[in-house]
Amino acid sequence: MSSRARSSDRIPSPNHPSSQNEGAAAAERSQAHSGEDPRPLYKELLRRSGGRPPRSFGHSPKKSSVPLLARSCRCRERQGADMSHKWGYGPNNGPDKWEEGFPIANGPRQSPINIVPKEAQFSPSLKPLKLKYDPSNSLGILNNGHSFQVDYLDDADSSILTGGPISGTYRLKQFHFHWGASDERGSEHTINGIKFPCELHLVHWNTKYPSFGEAAGQSDGLAVVGVLLKIGAANPRLQKVLDALASIKTKGLQTTFANFDPETLLPASRDYWTYDGSLTTPPLLESVTWIVLKEQISVSPAQMAMFRSLLFSGKGEDECCMADNYRPPQPLKGRQVRASFK
Repeated sequence: MSSRARSSDRIPSPNHPSSQNEGAAAAERSQAHSGEDPRPLYKELLRRSGGRPPRSFGHSPKKSSVPLLARSCRCRERQGADMSHKWGYGPNNGPDKWEEGFPIANGPRQSPINIVPKEAQFSPSLKPLKLKYDPSNSLGILNNGHSFQVDYLDDADSSILTGGPISGTYRLKQFHFHWGASDERGSEHTINGIKFPCELHLVHWNTKYPSFGEAAGQSDGLAVVGVLLKIGAANPRLQKVLDALASIKTKGLQTTFANFDPETLLPASRDYWTYDGSLTTPPLLESVTWIVLKEQISVSPAQMAMFRSLLFSGKGEDECCMADNYRPPQPLKGRQVRASFK
């Protein structure tokens, strides 16, 4: 399956005068059995350490007090220095630098945000979410160099989102995750300032527009369902996704990923907060109706380690661990966060 985007799926540049009519697959790009057995991870860490037992498994290295995972991921800093002409998550191309290439980074409706439940306004006019996904629409899974995404066929109304805060029908385009280098951070949205280790985004586009790329440039073009992950028991519903990561370890790798229903990743409760926001990766277009579910889903520490087994880097490049691929909360700037529940 080719990762080359159709022209109709391109995301418009926020700085181009004809951005509302341009297309880009950057939007879909923007945005190993796990269980509890640590032995595969241990073997990988042992290989990288040249035979020295890694500290994270209860051994103290003699020459350094820095955990092995931190040492092996330091190339992320070098990558940031070497690749400052591209956006990423390093010190020289990370979120605090994005405004240099994408001035809309300081716009009036940027995402993510910190949600303060007591300040959210209950809105009885908000409808229940209706999600209908066809597992056969699942196409493939791709390491895009910033995260990984699972893409869906979107040429018909077979995998759709309706109801909630939106009007009309929105088709599922893809889902992806953001996560941290440790279990103490990684989510993009926070609740009362509390960070979670990971966040799932299901990206949908408004079918009143002819394509995903054109929808991405409209104020009501996209709807993203956000699900926060919290550390707890291993989540068997995540396992098929995590098992596929070994096949897409480096940037640009992809493989088929068939017959997956993303609704299985959602929590039982569909209570949600909603607000007007943006893409959380460049081009940061302010075209997203955010729907952040109140209830979290569980993920185990061993499963989080599998997320971090991916690399930002491509084959033949210095290995750069994929972690801390999240944007911090942005100013609310007077926006109202609404709640579907009291």
